[in-house]
Parts: sequence; structure tokens; C-alpha cells
Amino acid sequence: MNDNFSTQGSRGISPAALLVAGAFFMEFLDGTVIATALPDMAKTFAVQAVDLNIGISAYLITLAVLIPASGWIADRFGARSVFSLALAIFTLASVFCGLATSMDSFVVMRILQGVGGALMVPVGRLAVLRTTPKHQLITAIATLTWPALVAPIIGPALGGFITRYASWRWIFFINVPLGILAIALALRIIPDIREAERRPFDLPGFLATALAMVCLVCAMEMLGSPSSPVVQTSGLLLVGALAFAFALRHFRRAAWPMIRLDSLKIATFRITMYGGSLFRASISAVPFLLPLLFQVGFGLDPFHAGLLVLAVFVGNLTIKPATTPLIRWLGFRKLLLINGSLNVLALLACAFLTPQTPVWLTLLILYLGGVFRSIQFTGISTLAFADVAPPQMSYANTLFSTATQLAIGLGITLGAIGIRLGEKVSDWLDLTTLPGISFRLAFVFIALICLAGMVDTLQLTRDAGSAVSRKSR
Repeated sequence: MNDNFSTQGSRGISPAALLVAGAFFMEFLDGTVIATALPDMAKTFAVQAVDLNIGISAYLITLAVLIPASGWIADRFGARSVFSLALAIFTLASVFCGLATSMDSFVVMRILQGVGGALMVPVGRLAVLRTTPKHQLITAIATLTWPALVAPIIGPALGGFITRYASWRWIFFINVPLGILAIALALRIIPDIREAERRPFDLPGFLATALAMVCLVCAMEMLGSPSSPVVQTSGLLLVGALAFAFALRHFRRAAWPMIRLDSLKIATFRITMYGGSLFRASISAVPFLLPLLFQVGFGLDPFHAGLLVLAVFVGNLTIKPATTPLIRWLGFRKLLLINGSLNVLALLACAFLTPQTPVWLTLLILYLGGVFRSIQFTGISTLAFADVAPPQMSYANTLFSTATQLAIGLGITLGAIGIRLGEKVSDWLDLTTLPGISFRLAFVFIALICLAGMVDTLQLTRDAGSAVSRKSR
């Protein structure tokens, strides 16, 4: 099976990578698409719209708890079986979410969906990483990363469209035929890889990681809300940090840890984990900030604001075919430094947008921002695994997936903190009369975070990731 898979990969994008990317898109989309449907869902359940945020939070927390265990589960039961089961759980939960008649039943089904999503993403990525030749890794990673870039951009607009012209329930029902098709394909083309040596389940490591992730994700969400109680938020951050510190200490000493930290000794993986997490957090704030800038700051209606934001999606999509040639031509270090700088400038350019900015110029800035963030996202995600040996891939993938989940949660928080800082700075500089100034200043804050994430990139050698980029100088 592995030889056949590699042969397919040598001729282009493998069917398995395309299938996993499709599943990723379904999972990522489901995490964002319900945002615009919350008011209609609240009417159905006879609750306030804000109360339904627990449906989003429950989903994200379930992901955070189970992702660290995904590597062990895949190694024990096989990638094909686990990935197919994850698709089945996700699809079945989608049916029950669409049929929910109360908020309580909806939240329970969102948790079940989170179980499927937590296994689907890291296990699917692991199946592709383990069976893709190094020289084809750029193409495979580019295929796997586009859902994370595209889904947050089109999710709210798609959710609003479905809610307006059909019913919010169809947001979940459309997953059913897609899920059934994906399960049938997964059983045929996902390689059945697993570890020959069965390692015991690391229960202390799992409990410590679960506690840390739950506390940190909840604290991040509370930090993003202006009405969050300071004592509870600080308490969650403290407990999360202590649990995280204990988990790291445990992973270094345990004979069979849930997550091995050996991958952090690999320079390319370590750099993309630290600086790369700041980059992922900063770009995760963009889909949150742009609609607010256009709707709240500039007074546009949701439809026209959504059309503008789609320019980011077009930029993400159109640059994909050129990403691999760019990495081959420039190498990882030069590409990440040059493109990273352009990405920071694109974020800063958003701070200079006004209601009077010509539409063509706004679209160009958003389009180029989509181009630069897509290239950077693919470059960082590929470099992370460029020098990881196959025996370490499971642990490295679990660590990468866990860090990515935290970075996504941190992105929303950074966006909210940026808006609050923007309000204070605009008051201090007496700029409150400028339209959307707090949101525009938030983009400056996010750009600085992104710039800080580039510092680690300076530590890369010229031949970093050359086994993948095939560039030695």
C-alpha cells in the first residue's frame, strides 16, 4: 500500500492528500460556518444568541482535549480505521446537530462532532506525512493547508447564505452526503499505517494535557470578551500554565509519553513551532477582524463585507500552483523572510483602509494579503516536517497539531485584545472620530505579532529543509 501511495505521490497530488484535504475543509468549515446562523438558531431553541457561543466553545475544547491523544490512537488502531471512524462520528453528529430541538442536545452533539474532528485532522495529516516522499512534501502540505486558510474566510458568508435561503439545519445536513462519500473513499485509499510496537497509553500525560488545554482555551475565549471576570480568567491561565509545565516535565521523564519532545531538537521543527505559532495566531485573527472593520467600522452590510473578504480567499487559491516553484527557487529561509516581510506589510496596509479607499485598492490589498499568508502558511507547515524522520513523525505531528489548535484560539484572542488596545490608543491620541480606528489599529498590533514570529526565521541556515526544497545554497 505504501509503495503504491508513494508512486501516486511522485506523479502529482495523491488521492489520499486530496481526500484528507477535503475532510479538513469540512471540519474547519463547520467550526466557522455557524457564527452567522446563531441568531436564527437562538430563536429555534428559545435562548439568547450569545448563549449559543457554548456550542462553538464546546467544539473547540473537545478538539483541544483529544488532539494530543490522536497520535497514540492512530498508532494503536491504524490510520485508515481511525480516520474512517472519525469521519463517521463527525457525519453522524452532524445529523443530530441538524435535528437538535434544544440547546442542551445541540451542545452534546457539538461535543461529539469535536471527537470526530479531533481525530480526523491530525490522523489524516499523519497518514499523508508518513507515506509522502520528501521531495513531494511541499505539494502535499500545500494541499493540506488550504482548508485552514479558506474555511474561516468563506464560512461566515456561506452560513449566512444557507440560513437566509434555507434553514440553519442545512449547515449540518450538507455534511451527510459529503461524509458518506469521504468514508467510502477513505476505506479504499487511506494507507493502513500503524506502529508495530504497541506502547501503553500515557494516562497522566493525557490528563495533564487535557487540563492544560481546557484551561488555556477557556482563558483565551474569556480574554476575548470585554465582560470576562478577571479573577476567573487569571485562575484559568494559572492552572493551565501549571498543568502545561507538569505535562512538559512528565513528557521528558516518562518511558512512554503521549507526546515525545525529541522533535524539538530538530532546528527546523523547533523554529516553526515557536515563531510559526505566532504567525498562525496572527493570521487566525484576520478573518475575525476584517468583517468587523467593514461592518462595524465602515458601516457596510454583511453581503458587501463578505464580498470584499472573499478577495483573501482568491489570493489564497490562485497562488497555490506557484508555491512549490517559489520554495524550490528561493529555499525556505529566503522565502520565509521575504514573504514574511510582505505579509507584515499587507497587514499594516489594512490599517490604512478607510470608507473612501477605492474598492479596487481594497480588493488588491486583501488579495495580496491572501497570497502572502498562503505562501507563508505552506512554507512553515512544510518546513516543520522537512527534517523529521519517519519514526518521529507521529509524535511530531501530534505536537504540531496541539500547538496549531492553541494558536488558532490565541488568534481570536489577539484580535479582540488588539481592538481593545486600539480603543485606548485612539482615545489617547484623540483619533476617535476616524471611522473604524480601533479595528485599524488592531491590524497594527497583529502585524507586530507576526513580525515577532519572524525573528526565529533568522536562525535558519541557508540549506534548511533542502531535502524537501532541493536547494542547497
